[in-house]
Amino acid sequence: MANKFLDKVEDNAIVRIWLEKVQSEKGDSLVKDYVSELWDYTHVSVTQNSLQELKEIWDKWNDETKQLFYFNYGDLTYLLDVKVDERLFRAIAQYWNPAYSCFTFGKVDLVPTVEEYTALLHCPRLQVDKAYSKAAYVPAFWRKLMNITGMSEQWIVARIKQKGECKCIPWKNLRDLILAHPDGKKKVDVFALSIYGLLIFPRALGHMDEAVSDLFDWLGKGVTPVPTILAETFRSLNACSHFWKVDKVSYRVFSEHYSPLKKIVATPRRDDILEENWMAILQNLQEEDVE
Repeated sequence: MANKFLDKVEDNAIVRIWLEKVQSEKGDSLVKDYVSELWDYTHVSVTQNSLQELKEIWDKWNDETKQLFYFNYGDLTYLLDVKVDERLFRAIAQYWNPAYSCFTFGKVDLVPTVEEYTALLHCPRLQVDKAYSKAAYVPAFWRKLMNITGMSEQWIVARIKQKGECKCIPWKNLRDLILAHPDGKKKVDVFALSIYGLLIFPRALGHMDEAVSDLFDWLGKGVTPVPTILAETFRSLNACSHFWKVDKVSYRVFSEHYSPLKKIVATPRRDDILEENWMAILQNLQEEDVE
């Protein structure tokens, strides 16, 4: 495992050197001294679903159930405790560079990567060579929910709602199912489905929509959702994020024994920095500040 990892790091370094050489030789496709104009017309909404009930359910589970969840879905539950800094979120969005699909902070370009999202999920069952793609034939929403929840067609159909153009199932129905489900594995599956629907791919407040169920239906087969999550990030930014450099642990974030989300949750963070101060910090970011 270690040798494969080091080989990948070396490969990435070769690609980076090649890209820098090509850019240096051929020049930049953007106008010199490009400055994003997003600040003039962009408003970033950070409205979120309430996650309190999910947290309470997780806290009441015993170690055996939590280990079952981790084995199947990785570090997802740490996301429940990651506090969103609204001012930082709004500030960082102003530096999204739609021409390059990356963040541009002064002379530093940063972009979320597949490797980083994989490290964040930290799931032993993910198979990185099996990426999700929507099939030509997709089973009906109620049938997918039957497969995931183990409930009857009548139970599912009675609870499906129409929200705009999307079919959804209310979180309150999933919550009640988690609390009362006799099958421990199905209980864990519905809990994970709720995190994906309410936190990672939120479409309608308090509901989990049909598109999420299609992706989730494939997770049990070891398919990685990472490219889909990354694509959703880019889609949202075009309509915030990179691991900061840490002394002596440059690549620890990609170790199978290291949990980035666990580290993030355990690290105290200031929440009193104003949006304009965040923008000044980001604008003055230097290459030596990040890896």
